[in-house]
Amino acid sequence: MAQKVIVIGSGFAGLSAATCLAHEGYEVTLLEKNSTPGGRARSFSAEGFTFDMGPSWYWMPDVFESYFNKFAKTTSDYYNLKRLDPSYTVVFGQDDFMQVPASLDAFRELFEGLEKGSAGQLDKFLEQAAYKYEVGIKQLVYKPGRSLTEFMSPRLLLDMLRMDVFQSFHKHIRRYFSHEKIIKLMEFPILFLGALPENTPALYSLMNYADISLGTWYPMGGMHRIVEAMVSLAEEKGVRLLYNQDVQRLEVEEGQVARVVTATDKFKADVVVAGADYHHVEKQLLPRAYQSYSDGYWEDRVMAPSSLLFYLGVNKRLQNLQHHNLFFDEDFGPHAQEIYTDPKWPSRPLFYVSAPSVTDPSVAPADCENLFVLIPVAPGLTDTEELREKYYHLVMDRLEKLTKQDVRSRVVFKRSYAHKDFISDYNAFKGNAYGLANTLMQTALLKPGLKSKKVKNLFYTGQLTVPGPGVPPSLISGQVVAKEVMKEFETPVALKV
Repeated sequence: MAQKVIVIGSGFAGLSAATCLAHEGYEVTLLEKNSTPGGRARSFSAEGFTFDMGPSWYWMPDVFESYFNKFAKTTSDYYNLKRLDPSYTVVFGQDDFMQVPASLDAFRELFEGLEKGSAGQLDKFLEQAAYKYEVGIKQLVYKPGRSLTEFMSPRLLLDMLRMDVFQSFHKHIRRYFSHEKIIKLMEFPILFLGALPENTPALYSLMNYADISLGTWYPMGGMHRIVEAMVSLAEEKGVRLLYNQDVQRLEVEEGQVARVVTATDKFKADVVVAGADYHHVEKQLLPRAYQSYSDGYWEDRVMAPSSLLFYLGVNKRLQNLQHHNLFFDEDFGPHAQEIYTDPKWPSRPLFYVSAPSVTDPSVAPADCENLFVLIPVAPGLTDTEELREKYYHLVMDRLEKLTKQDVRSRVVFKRSYAHKDFISDYNAFKGNAYGLANTLMQTALLKPGLKSKKVKNLFYTGQLTVPGPGVPPSLISGQVVAKEVMKEFETPVALKV
């Protein structure tokens, strides 16, 4: 008889794990708290607009392609990808916009125009970053992080030394460039990892390779098309997806989860894979005797930021905005301090605006614009409607001034989303948006383990365990945990589909 696997949460990691296990013959039931799949990558529609609720950047297309290839599929079986050009725009101030080109030759020209000799430096930087990407994304991120022996290959140890694991990204980037705008541009992808460049290993220059060489893409119809594709594939493989199933507790007997209990039902389990918030599962769903980490351990974790988000429907087309727009018109130093060092609501925040309707007319009514506005903020802050409204007007003042147009008076739909919502919808620890920060002391074996230390059949996947935050890492996380389940809870080959 096939092993019964219960997966909790239908984010990228949960869907990935469920599909991989079902493909190998396990009987998989996926329980989703909300009424629709996708976790932070859910979508919603209002007033003719369709909004992606979370992830908006499609980087590392090879990771997505590799995932679907595992099942003899391709991404094109499910959605159409378009490479964006420009990849994105950086707004440094009034009439100071930098459009980042998709072409590498044009990118080199952009750098050379800012700093003489920087095109050659970029070539050297990218050569090393490509190596890091090849080893990091093709090898290291697929390590389960359960034992030092995983990293004991002489070749891999040499690779790790060459990848600057012990040097900060801040120092690394300044070995190549000195122009302020170039440095800001090159440090930008690190924001996705949830830590300051000073505290992020230089290994993550692989993110620059993903940005510059592999490009920025968009699945036509919206990022939720990826979720729809993954759900379709999961169901094809036999995964049973159940929605509105808020897990209340895990019943442990003889050191194993025997049942997963929701508000309306009980599910017997041979194996449980938790794609829900790790801290929530540990502290709220498990009896104290079976929790692997103390309250103090969790309080000492460095969390990636939370976000204050606005979903806006505008009843006119806007000028001076591309699909992705980074507003770096303020100094990031103080904002970073207010996120990482002295957590508080920021005084002069940087922010990001996505306008997918620039690329995709299907996400907004005719002659309208769909806007997604994001302000990175510290996790664990008090979140009130008054504060949200204050920051809405602060950001809109700058957006209107810098793009030289009225926006607020033409907003016909507005919804905000912040800490309280991340907690309510995802049980997110401290209302975080991105998971655990990728600092050196929270890398690989130093992350919360993908298997419980005290419950024999409980595994974890997603952004609070290996390999880390972001959509591609979460997609990989599900594959990694599925392999670990297969090692310990084998299903007979005859049962495999």
